[in-house]
Amino acid sequence: MLIVVAAETHAGEHRVAATPETVRKWVNQGHRVRVAASAGLAAAIPDEAYAAVGAELAGADALYAGAELVLKVRAPQEAELAQLPEGSALVALFDAHRYAPRQWLADKRLTAFALERIPRTTRAQAMDVLSSQANVAGYRAVLKAAQYYPRFMPMLMTAAGTVKPARVLILGVGVAGLQAIATAKRLGAMVEAFDVRPATREQVESLGARFIEVPTDPSQTAETAGGYAREMSTDYQARQAALIAERAREADIIITTALIPGKAAPLLLPPEVVAGMKRGSVVIDLAVDSGGNCPLSRPDEAIVTDNGVTVVGAGQLAAELAADASALFARNVAAFCALLTDPEGRFAPDFADDIVAATCIAHAGELKPL
Repeated sequence: MLIVVAAETHAGEHRVAATPETVRKWVNQGHRVRVAASAGLAAAIPDEAYAAVGAELAGADALYAGAELVLKVRAPQEAELAQLPEGSALVALFDAHRYAPRQWLADKRLTAFALERIPRTTRAQAMDVLSSQANVAGYRAVLKAAQYYPRFMPMLMTAAGTVKPARVLILGVGVAGLQAIATAKRLGAMVEAFDVRPATREQVESLGARFIEVPTDPSQTAETAGGYAREMSTDYQARQAALIAERAREADIIITTALIPGKAAPLLLPPEVVAGMKRGSVVIDLAVDSGGNCPLSRPDEAIVTDNGVTVVGAGQLAAELAADASALFARNVAAFCALLTDPEGRFAPDFADDIVAATCIAHAGELKPL
C-alpha cells in the first residue's frame, strides 16, 4: 500500500502525522511511504530523517499520485481535497460536525476517518489522539499563563519579604485539565479545579489540588458513556455559574478546558464574571475553537479587558510543542492504521469493528451520519 504523509496547511499547525519512527515500521511491513518535502521541519524532523528510514520525498505536484492512504493532522481544505485520488482513504482530525467541505468526501468517493471520533475504550487507548494532544495542551496552557501573568507562580520567601503563590483555577478536569493541575502544582501555585463529574474529585485531589463542586442530584448523570462531560440542567448551570463567579474573583489564573463533543463549548466565564476578576489576572481558553468557555476569547489572540484581565484564546497549544506532540500523534495514528489493513497489508478496513465504524465519516460515495 502507498501511504502518503501530507504537509499541514492550516495557519499555526506545526505538527506532522508521521515521524521516522512510524515510517520505519510501515516500510518494514512492506508498505511504500511518501512524505511531502519539508512536512516535518516545523516539528524538528528534517527530510533526511525520513529518507534514512526508507521514505520517498515528493513535492506538491507528485505527492498524491497513486496514493491509497493519506495521513494528515488537520483535515484537508478544498484545494487539497481536489488533489486526492478518487477512492483513496484519508485519516485526520476533521472536527466533523463543523467540517465545511464534507460533501467533497462523498463526491470523490473518499473513505474518511475522523480521529476525534475514536471511542474512549480500553482497546482504543493507544489510538486516542484527543487524549495525547490534550496532555500536551494542558502543560502548555500553564506555561502560556505564566508568560502573561505579571507575578511569580510559587511562594517566595526572601530578605525583601514574602511573595504569595498564584491562585490557579482549572475549569474542566479532562486530560488537559489534569495535566494543567499537575504543571501548575510543579510551578508552586495553589490550585483548585471544577468539573461537573463528581468522579473526577479523586483525580484532582491525588494531584494535590482542591476540588470544588456544585451539589447534584445523584440520579442526574454528569458523564456520557464515552467518559465526556454531559450538558447539565438549567438549575445546575445557574448554581454552577454562581460558584465559578465566586472562585473567579479570587483567582489569579483561570484555565478553561470544558468541551462537549458535537456541541459548542459550554459558557463558563461570561463577561460579567471576567469584569469581577482582579487586575493582572489571566484567562487561558483552550475551548476557543469550539466557541470558547469565555465569549471574550478570540482564536490565537490575547486581549486585555478594561479592568486589566488578559484573555487568551489558545486552541492550538499542542501545535506549539510540535516535536513531542507529533511523536505522540504519529504513534496514535500508526495504532489506528493497523485496523485498516488485512494480513497481507492491503487496505481492507473491517467496518464491523467498533473503532473503525465510529471513526468512518464517509465511504463509497456516501456520508455517514454523525
